[in-house]
Amino acid sequence: MWTILLIVIAALIIFVAGSRFLSAKPGPAIGSAAPDFSLSSQDGSQISLKNYRGKWVVLYFYPKDFTPGCTTEAHNFQRDQAEYARRNAVILGVSLDNPESHKNFCAKEGLNFKLLADTSRQVSKEYGSLMNFGVAQMSARHTFLIDPDGKIARPFTSLSPHRPSAEVLAAIDEMENPQVSKP
Repeated sequence: MWTILLIVIAALIIFVAGSRFLSAKPGPAIGSAAPDFSLSSQDGSQISLKNYRGKWVVLYFYPKDFTPGCTTEAHNFQRDQAEYARRNAVILGVSLDNPESHKNFCAKEGLNFKLLADTSRQVSKEYGSLMNFGVAQMSARHTFLIDPDGKIARPFTSLSPHRPSAEVLAAIDEMENPQVSKP
């Protein structure tokens, strides 16, 4: 009994705190070109990163549709859509779920930004966001802020699902106005 309890506790600690250690490779470095991709969205359209040149892109990877943390995170990005639009930024969510799951998730949760299906796992892998959890693979909760030139401006690899949107908005503001110091 104690052995099973210790295994469960260890798995939870690794899942919550160690997703970056479970990644097969590191994500792209700050200042490097963001790896391009083309993935299907919840409406069946193909979305390519290169089509968003000239805009800030918030590329956020998340483990699974319909889970509590992922739902909270998506609602926070949805709530701040007007703020992103004001900053010439778009939100793109990525998980290993298929387009139909994304469609159902968006309909149930009232989401109107693009959720992309990385069913081949390749994009999550390129961004260092593919993790193994037991026998299952999923995208780690990582967010990449990509600048209007298509370069990695800032990776976020340890965000809480409750605060990522506010932190990403603050990062855009800081990068657009570097002379403004924080209080």
